[in-house]
Amino acid sequence: MRARSELMSALLDRQRERAALDGLLEDLRAGRGRALVVRGEAGVGKSALLEYMAEAAADMRVARAAGAESEMELAFAGLHLLCAPLLDRLDRLPAPQRGALGIAFGLREGGAPDRFLVGLAVLTLLAEVAEGRPLLCVVDDAQWLDAASAQVLVFAARRLLAEPVGLVFAAREPGEQFRGLAELEVRGLPERDARALLRSVVRFRLDERVQDRILAETNGNPLALLEFPRGLDPAQLAGGFGLVAVQTVPSRIEQGFRRRLEELPADTRSLMLVAAAEPTGDPALVWRAAGRLGIPPSAAEAAQTDGLLRTATQVRFRHPLVRSAVYSAASLPERRAAHRALAEAIDRDRDPDRRAWHLAAAAPGPDEEVVTELERSAGRARARGGVAAAAAFLRRAAELTGKPAPRSERALAAAQASLQAGAFDAATELLALAAAGPLDELQQARTALLRGQIAFASSAGADAPALLVKAAKQLEPLDAALARQTYLDAWYAALYAGRFAGAGDLHEVSRAARSAPPPAGAPRPPDLLLDGLAVLVTEGRTQAAPLLRRAAQIFAEEEIPMAERRRWSPVAVVAAVTVWDEESWYAIVARELRSCREAGLLAQLVIWVYAMAALTTWRGDFAAAASLIAEAEAIAAATGTRFPPGAAVLLAGFGGKEAEAAPLIEAVITAARAAGQGVAVQWSQWAAAILYNGLGRYENALAEAQAAEQAPELYTSMWALPELIEAASRTGQTRLAVGALARLAEATSIGQTDWGQGIYARSRALLSDGQDAERRYREAVDRLNRTAFRSELARAHLLYGEWLRREGRRADARAQLRTAHGMFTAIGMHAFAERARRELLATGETVRRRTAGTRGQLTPQEAQIARLARAGLSNPEIAAQLFLSPRTVEYHLAKVFTKLDITSRRQLRQALPDSGWDRPTA
Repeated sequence: MRARSELMSALLDRQRERAALDGLLEDLRAGRGRALVVRGEAGVGKSALLEYMAEAAADMRVARAAGAESEMELAFAGLHLLCAPLLDRLDRLPAPQRGALGIAFGLREGGAPDRFLVGLAVLTLLAEVAEGRPLLCVVDDAQWLDAASAQVLVFAARRLLAEPVGLVFAAREPGEQFRGLAELEVRGLPERDARALLRSVVRFRLDERVQDRILAETNGNPLALLEFPRGLDPAQLAGGFGLVAVQTVPSRIEQGFRRRLEELPADTRSLMLVAAAEPTGDPALVWRAAGRLGIPPSAAEAAQTDGLLRTATQVRFRHPLVRSAVYSAASLPERRAAHRALAEAIDRDRDPDRRAWHLAAAAPGPDEEVVTELERSAGRARARGGVAAAAAFLRRAAELTGKPAPRSERALAAAQASLQAGAFDAATELLALAAAGPLDELQQARTALLRGQIAFASSAGADAPALLVKAAKQLEPLDAALARQTYLDAWYAALYAGRFAGAGDLHEVSRAARSAPPPAGAPRPPDLLLDGLAVLVTEGRTQAAPLLRRAAQIFAEEEIPMAERRRWSPVAVVAAVTVWDEESWYAIVARELRSCREAGLLAQLVIWVYAMAALTTWRGDFAAAASLIAEAEAIAAATGTRFPPGAAVLLAGFGGKEAEAAPLIEAVITAARAAGQGVAVQWSQWAAAILYNGLGRYENALAEAQAAEQAPELYTSMWALPELIEAASRTGQTRLAVGALARLAEATSIGQTDWGQGIYARSRALLSDGQDAERRYREAVDRLNRTAFRSELARAHLLYGEWLRREGRRADARAQLRTAHGMFTAIGMHAFAERARRELLATGETVRRRTAGTRGQLTPQEAQIARLARAGLSNPEIAAQLFLSPRTVEYHLAKVFTKLDITSRRQLRQALPDSGWDRPTA
């Protein structure tokens, strides 16, 4: 006990660490949320610091949990441990969140909830609990949290702001999901404190060199200093003969614990093994299992006397390394016996999944009964949204399958689940396990399909299209419907890969898809998409237009199965923009954005928020676009989603500030080239062409536009044509411009929409003279005025005004240039606004440089919240839509009111314009 008090005294003298923890507690008392990761090696004192913090938070509610290595495969196990005492507030959550959390915890039945909707539910629950007094949540051994719990808790941690909730994680090496959270690194004790602690344990004089070696090799680790000398006699320590070869500090600590275990009675070691195998710490369960092994109640006395184990209200080891030492010291038969006893002691109706996991650990070899239990557990885990847990259960089921054919089938199922969980390496390993057994033709095709899906999901790079085409060809005689879906996946993958696709480019995919068997019945919407896109590449736009137009309208307007719509709507957008169908493009994006928000599907939501941000940018509402981009980036950070920042690149290009735009564009191009994502390269080059046309750097714009137009099948290439025509006409390269105009005429002719025809009329006017030019400019202004693309309309006014000035019609030119300058300034297109200003000066008019209004004072998130409040949403509704807590929304709105100098939500209608995308849904 004296050594223990020395340890606590040494730890709690740490002023730096204590100050950091005290600062967090003061923030909670002031109503500010905080998250912190306390990082350090095993035994360095993280747990002691958490104890200090919990004691210092006597005026707060404290919730605790700890990760357990043996529970890493049980979905939401750690989260349930933390939240179980707080569930009396569950009924205060909005219904979708309440349902999601209830399903995740197995309290109710229902469809698998999106894990990020569960995260929002946890955030709301914590905020509710903190309404009365601050809430401190302490999670020890966070490196052992199950994946679902870690993801949900980190999601909540990243969104803490105006609610008095603290989330503190202690971890040896925090996982990737914790990256970006504030960290406090706990290091070893200073030398003076380390020597004092060592002297408190070793009661005789040590040789100075031996003492120095112990201090150096333990690196000031308090637990190592306490435990290493135990079990060594004075002779071994005094001369250094007990010091082993170089080991890591945790290994030394564990070795010290193992020496102490060897001195305990056999029954005590057996009891500790049962406790080590069951990390919930339920004493009733541990004693029931111990009874099945014939372990008497007196077995606990020796472990408790030695301070290694407590068995009162909860079974707890002194340190996680004690658990590790106990488990690793036991033989394999001893471990299996412990797990078998625990499985028999668990109520199969109350906790079937934990029982199945123990049965699997107890199995000495293949066991079909255990495999059946594991498959049932996988189904339950999937129903709760625990895809990673389902994958782990299925993998263990495959490993315990004796016959080769069933083992391969189960390995394929486990690989599919691992892919869905984002565990791409595990999925690849399971495919190898499946391939080791006999596979029939359909299983071989499924294996090929999974390889292609893994390639696309992991990097969206150049390898995926060819792999998916290969799989589709194998599937054709076996499952025609799945083959057609796989061809559509391959087409989209080839779109992403673009110029890097190699053998699996759009031509190869489209030719193969054209030879695929037709649909068995009436074509489904994905069938129309596949046929239209394949025809687009193999036969041209004119032949493809009716199919693409019909497919786009179906996805925009008609009722189709939800799963089908969610899977293929990104491809339907390609169809819409290819035929210049602005209405269907907007309708598809708005529909999916609304649907994903309502369902809480953040992994898909980020795609549609980015899509709406890009469309909103082009339509000229930069403030709304910036707030959408901020939302998308926040969701991407919270979910770990990696997505090319196309909307941010486009906003930068239209914005026209070269110092901001050029580095971003170059960085995205570099990253996309490394990843083999040709579509991101092409998109960025198009944005660069817009940037340089705005700046009047036409040679640069021409080079970027030519590069972006290299792959003519892709929609970005046709969008690059107007930039190419403008740049070429301004640099005197008429032949280039005329050739590009012919290609633009063919591209826009299939849609016959105001968007496409307006762009074509503006581009043709650049290469026309006299009345023909004026007629084309007027047509462009008229047509683009009927679209929502304010940026393109403003550019039509600019080009018309420039032409009028060169024609010597200064008064007419001023009218067009004033309109263009005003629109560019209001939108925030700085380079184009400056170009219009220079033209106005050339007509003899004095023009001041103008800036956008006070809306620019708002941060993107404040603008997002303000717009939703303007649309009539309440704080809880805004919170649910933006995955924040209501209190955080209230905090941001207060800042909005101050910045806009208003006092009520009603005044937001005058302070902010209407965007359309933020209207409340029915």
